[in-house]
Amino acid sequence: MRKIIYNNLEFNELNSSLQDLKVEKFRTNQIFEGIHHLFYNNFESFTNISKKMKRMLEEEGKFIKIELIKKFESKVDKTTKYLFKLEDGALIETVLMRYKDRNTICISSQVGCKMGCKFCASTKAGYERNLQVSELLEQVYYISRLENIRINNIVLMGIGEPLDNYDNVIKFIKIITDERGYNISIRNITLSTCGLTKKIDKLSQEDLPINLTISLHNPFDSERSAIMPINNKYKIGEIFKSAKKYYESTGRRVSFEYTLIKDVNDSDRHIDEIVRLFNHENFHLNLIPLNAIDEFGKPNTNLKDLEDFKEKLVSRGINTTIRKSMGIDIEGACGQLRSSHKNELRK
Repeated sequence: MRKIIYNNLEFNELNSSLQDLKVEKFRTNQIFEGIHHLFYNNFESFTNISKKMKRMLEEEGKFIKIELIKKFESKVDKTTKYLFKLEDGALIETVLMRYKDRNTICISSQVGCKMGCKFCASTKAGYERNLQVSELLEQVYYISRLENIRINNIVLMGIGEPLDNYDNVIKFIKIITDERGYNISIRNITLSTCGLTKKIDKLSQEDLPINLTISLHNPFDSERSAIMPINNKYKIGEIFKSAKKYYESTGRRVSFEYTLIKDVNDSDRHIDEIVRLFNHENFHLNLIPLNAIDEFGKPNTNLKDLEDFKEKLVSRGINTTIRKSMGIDIEGACGQLRSSHKNELRK
């Protein structure tokens, strides 16, 4: 018989599993609260369950855990990066960004990534597997326990393509927003995708109005395909149709990410095409400086160029902001820390 994984389960699933074990119904609330509000990942931590019941529950199931391998704290801002090892030895990264009024965590959704974006470190080591629901949750809970803080915002923007791990990500969102557990606001969750239109359309129907951000990076199909191979499957026109549908279904404004790369996507004709694509819709453009990686061969973005590009867009009526790079002194780009650790192990 397959063992129960307690921290993989939504409330009703947990209740059903416990009922099968002849556990009283009121225990479901106790155990769900222990896992998702008190961050327990073992039954020894529970003080409201008898030793006999603990032994029985341990025999019937288990908790999936993650292990902290390295922790890096930025000296230039309040950013901390964590390298975690999963039970099968796979490595993922999580980032905590502390602001005056909130704590934001950026979590990984996959081990590696299969999307193949040329300028992204996450995809260079290849794709291994999807993260389980428990492994998504544990990134939040581990850091909440370790730092003794409340996470206010969750961003699915770390290693991996969240919509490529659709079912587990949706289940994660439902659990993390459950009022009987962590109870984070749905409006404080952001998901970043490279534009899987069918999954965006499916997400539009989930009644989960999270913030959606789409990686654009170039407004021309041929040029975007050169740096983002996924564009060969999901064209820019389709992406903007899905973005409009998402806004109409949820009322949540969609943001587009645009990493400014010198001599690749920074000309006036790129601005003209962005303006045409936005077409006065309620979209937002988030400019991002490039975090250079050796494999891509392009330099970090000049901040003056970033400001100039922004001002040209704003003057054309495009709602544009610049996203500040966090943790630049601790291998802040997604995937860099994981890659460097793998290289160390090979030496």
